[in-house]
Amino acid sequence: MGTIVSFHAHPDDESISAGGTLARAASEGHRVVIVFATRGELGEPVSGVLDDGEQLSLRRSAECYASAEALGAARVEFLGYTDSGMMGRPTNDAPYSFWQAKVEHAARRLAVILDEEEPDVLTTYDDNGVYGHPDHIQVHRVGKRAAELSGVPVVAQGTVNRDWMVRGMAGLAKSGEMPEGWEPPRMDVPNFGKPESEITHRVDAVDFVEAKRASMRAHASQMGPDHFMLTMPEPMFAMGMGSEFYVVDPVPSPAAAPDLFLDLFTPLH
Repeated sequence: MGTIVSFHAHPDDESISAGGTLARAASEGHRVVIVFATRGELGEPVSGVLDDGEQLSLRRSAECYASAEALGAARVEFLGYTDSGMMGRPTNDAPYSFWQAKVEHAARRLAVILDEEEPDVLTTYDDNGVYGHPDHIQVHRVGKRAAELSGVPVVAQGTVNRDWMVRGMAGLAKSGEMPEGWEPPRMDVPNFGKPESEITHRVDAVDFVEAKRASMRAHASQMGPDHFMLTMPEPMFAMGMGSEFYVVDPVPSPAAAPDLFLDLFTPLH
């Protein structure tokens, strides 16, 4: 069996972007490790969810372990940087924020974990951080360098397949399965995900959407029961969340590719 390390910017990112991949990997006997760059201090908590005086960073840290249990992950680590906030905010300039971290230094922190785990696959995000968040872009940069330092065979950059989502939403609307009055988020904007032509691999995680949903529910400070992702009807959730997409560059040859990669990641083209 192999090992997959999944590197993320904030708590709950692992649920949304890679939860199906990680749950499937764990179910097939692989070791799953999740690493967070920050503790998500600048997230907006669900109203009333925090106790008086409770720090959001502590709540979100605890939620990571509950999420990891739902996904079957064996280890959770934090690199120790602070949340940078959305692009263009003054918090981007905070000296200890992940956005201000030197890539080489942050990569060496991550490489310590990679050296210990010797993973077959490291998951990060695409070069735009999926939707332009500075911490997500930094995950791409730091993860790429850390993989070089540790000799990780495969780096899989998680992304959103814009074309897949647009087709899926159109199909649901045409079939009448779209809930009345439900407004899906815009999927066809150029800085959101990647066009299908640029995506190399897909992980089929339809059989693991309940584990993914449980992982998302574990992040209750960010996703209340009425969150749009958690209120999706089952068919919509399975369609939208049951496939996870990645850019792998370079793609290893079949002879050199780890078994974990070959088992989980299906070429898209």
